[in-house]
Amino acid sequence: MLSAEDLPDGVLVAGRDGRVVTFNRRAARLVGVPAPSALGRDFRDVLPLHDHQGRDWWKCTDPYGGLRTRTRQPERLLMLADGRELLVAARYLRDCPRGELSGLVVTLRDAAHRARSERSRADLVSTVAHELRSPLTSVKGFTATLLAKWDRLTEKQKRFMLETVNADADRVTRLISELLDVSRIESGRLELRRQVVDLPELARRAVAGRVAAGDPEERFRLEVHGTLPELWLDADKVQQIMANLVENGVRHGAGTVTIVIEPHEGGAAVSVRDEGEGIPPEVIPRVFRQFWRTKRRGGTGLGLFIVKGLVEAHGGTITVGRAPSGGAEFRFTVPAGTPEFV
Repeated sequence: MLSAEDLPDGVLVAGRDGRVVTFNRRAARLVGVPAPSALGRDFRDVLPLHDHQGRDWWKCTDPYGGLRTRTRQPERLLMLADGRELLVAARYLRDCPRGELSGLVVTLRDAAHRARSERSRADLVSTVAHELRSPLTSVKGFTATLLAKWDRLTEKQKRFMLETVNADADRVTRLISELLDVSRIESGRLELRRQVVDLPELARRAVAGRVAAGDPEERFRLEVHGTLPELWLDADKVQQIMANLVENGVRHGAGTVTIVIEPHEGGAAVSVRDEGEGIPPEVIPRVFRQFWRTKRRGGTGLGLFIVKGLVEAHGGTITVGRAPSGGAEFRFTVPAGTPEFV
């Protein structure tokens, strides 16, 4: 039979007289009060809670003497006497509607995870604001100049300004796309439109995109080993993975960027290697986190986080290590197989 000790949250139960009758181990760890010493004591002494204005929470809510129409207290962030934060919710037990309180059930959860999530959201907002400020300032400055001095500008100057505005608009669009991808990955709402894909062709397109952006074609090499199975993947998402990894090799690596595609455990593996300094072993665990950047501080720090999310959405894995040439090697796998709807 399920007991309070089997629950993942801390639980305190007080009886009709307000004295604690149940206090599980999780609650004891969160509050710092041994369970045996809590039993039989007044619940307010065992669990002294205050809001962020310093008010005694139990005096404010008065579970046993307040309105008899109440049945619960929604979860909210409260503080213990030592300043530690807990997420607290309460349930009021009554023998009959509007009757006196027969029991008080309080659940407790550690607020550390919520604090980390809030910090992550704050970091995201700060990063987005920083990344948007530069292109928007440029767009505003050039458009204001064009509107005010159109007749005095040469055709070359107008073209330069319009090309800069166009490039900055593309940059803002890419940032918004990255943010949407992060949101879908974190919420589990990422949708895949699977079809048969040609991995080598997607790799060629990624290279062609870099060449069109101005990189020399001889800097890239594509190697396909063996015969690949039929792969049902989201072509756009895999193209995005390839493009991000190739761009990462160009931006942060050196020498030739090599893409190796080969069969792997019934599916396929793709390795993107460069000939730069590589990634220090102590940094590798942080590479796929949000906002991770190299010392050069290029980009938003979301690219590799998105790559990992897209690979895992396909049922694959991605790792990073040292390439045979000494640089960094990002290697991801994708499984073969036919979707159920086929």
